[in-house]
Amino acid sequence: MTGDKSKSSTFEVHLELVPEEPGVYLMRDSSGSIIYVGKANSLRQRLRSYFTPNPSVTPRIQAMISKIASFETILCENEVEALILESNLIKKHQPKYNILMRDDKEYPYIRVTMQEPYPRVTKAFRLGPDADEGARYFGPWLAGDVNRALRTLSELFPMRRCRRDLPDDIGKRRPCLNMDIGRCLAPCDDRISKADYRVLAEQVCLFLEGKTDDITKQVYSDMRAAADRLDFEEADRLKRKWMSLKALRETQRVVDPSGGDRDVLAVARNGREVAMVRLDIRDGRMTGFSRAFAEDTDEKDGAYLSAMIREQYRSASVPAEILVASPLDDQDVLTQWLRKKRGRAVHIRFPQRGDKKALIDMARHNAEKALERRSLARGADMRSIRETLMTLADLCHLERAPERIEAFDISNWGKDIRSASMIVFRNGKPERASYRHFKIKAFEGIDDYRAMAEVIMRRVDRLEDVSFGDRPDLILVDGGKGHVSTVLPILERIGIPVAGMVKDRRHRTRGLVIPTGEIVELSNPESIADARARPEEERAMRQGLLHLLTSIQDEAHRFAQRLNKKERRQRVMRYALENIKGVGPARRRLLLEAFGTSKKVEEASLEQLKEVKGLPEDVAESVFRYFHPDANVDDAGYAGQICVQPNSSRCERG
Repeated sequence: MTGDKSKSSTFEVHLELVPEEPGVYLMRDSSGSIIYVGKANSLRQRLRSYFTPNPSVTPRIQAMISKIASFETILCENEVEALILESNLIKKHQPKYNILMRDDKEYPYIRVTMQEPYPRVTKAFRLGPDADEGARYFGPWLAGDVNRALRTLSELFPMRRCRRDLPDDIGKRRPCLNMDIGRCLAPCDDRISKADYRVLAEQVCLFLEGKTDDITKQVYSDMRAAADRLDFEEADRLKRKWMSLKALRETQRVVDPSGGDRDVLAVARNGREVAMVRLDIRDGRMTGFSRAFAEDTDEKDGAYLSAMIREQYRSASVPAEILVASPLDDQDVLTQWLRKKRGRAVHIRFPQRGDKKALIDMARHNAEKALERRSLARGADMRSIRETLMTLADLCHLERAPERIEAFDISNWGKDIRSASMIVFRNGKPERASYRHFKIKAFEGIDDYRAMAEVIMRRVDRLEDVSFGDRPDLILVDGGKGHVSTVLPILERIGIPVAGMVKDRRHRTRGLVIPTGEIVELSNPESIADARARPEEERAMRQGLLHLLTSIQDEAHRFAQRLNKKERRQRVMRYALENIKGVGPARRRLLLEAFGTSKKVEEASLEQLKEVKGLPEDVAESVFRYFHPDANVDDAGYAGQICVQPNSSRCERG
């Protein structure tokens, strides 16, 4: 492919200034946006390869080169440091021409917050930034499986599930019910040392990694020791735990009779998307299954596997061996990085025969099935989506299929809590990072038409705001003719087409309201009639558009309700303060101004409440007693001890 000679000459002087050292380079377009991030052992050599008359690159990278207006470099000590920096910059800037991992949001993770002094086990719906701080993520899991796994963990490992700030909050509040039923060792009440609690958290991680043998042996040893010292209650508890671990072990499928710990990575592609799968094998047994997706940009399979390795092993444990379905261009530097993370030797291998090749085939089969399920779940392939968007373009009199569609919905709860949503579909798929919420501000009361006009006007005012998103090709409003006619004059002035999404009496998407006021009935089989089309094509066209509009309308409604519900919860909490003796609207505002939120008022100590200017001392005591009914307040007004149980000598300091 012929390169851009003018670019080669433009950057020639700049390239002479680039050192032949390891580092990261960032490509920017004419607007200054970062469109590609890469690493190199020799920055000058790598950058020169882009600006030659005939660069040996994929069509996608060739398209990227044509858009480069400037570049910058960051020097690193070595290529491993460059790899880490490259991964962080890709995650931060999401450059258009890099391989970007897509969250498989249908499947949650189990997170162990190992970065905290007293870790917790929680459910998470995506890998979070705390993975770089030490949090461990395991999964993804099917929704039902993750809940069963969390229940099993709570039975086997009595870790805390509360959000108390430990160790700062140790002893400030009484332990919860989980301690009484044996589901928590109550670190909040200093009933277990930090070191012992940490050992328990490490056991949870080993358990989730599938390394149950050592845990099972340790539990058995502890059980025998408890029996020897005649602590039969503890011995019985450990026996139940030991039997549960043994039963779990027996259910794990043996896939590698030779045993050993290894991960197996493979890809599958359909021309539109790439599915990447990781099988976790511990002691020859399948213990975990992870997947990720990315747009198919015609890169080699190895490029996607490299991207998956960088993403997945930010938080996952690194085994001694990783089997890959294709060779990796940067295998050496990835191996060095993985060895550094593991602290011991790591080998990346590309098996082509034997038992390990059979494991690769199994992983590839799982990747193919994952891609197939994802396509089915989305309702249509890219060709069908394109045809659906063309149908929408024809009905709305657009010159081309709309790439970016923005949809708006209004949500009211009473006269005071009024919100709106803007959701974005790009090429027929939701782009959740571009969603926005609005609070209705311009008028009082309920008026959906005025509210929609206000929100559309505020969106129009932000058209030049890059952070708000691209200019939409089509705006859809949730509503009928009235909503469309209300916003049509606003959008006609700037040349953005608009249509409405109307529902039937059962609140299901029914059809499309076009700017002329005509309603195109999509749920009626006689509605969209094209004399040149066969009935099968009519039905497919109608069903495809109905499916898309239903997805858009449901998502807009869900997102609008999200802010509305949050506002309602906050309002209920704010006004709950007025139930306290001596607190009216004025003192409620006084407390909220002092602490910021009603939650912080609830958590405030008696001394902090007494420091609020303008709040009488007896009212401060009333507020404290309201949220801490078990507290004893002496004549001097200081909190005494809080009893854990009635008629019990076990108390904690308030």
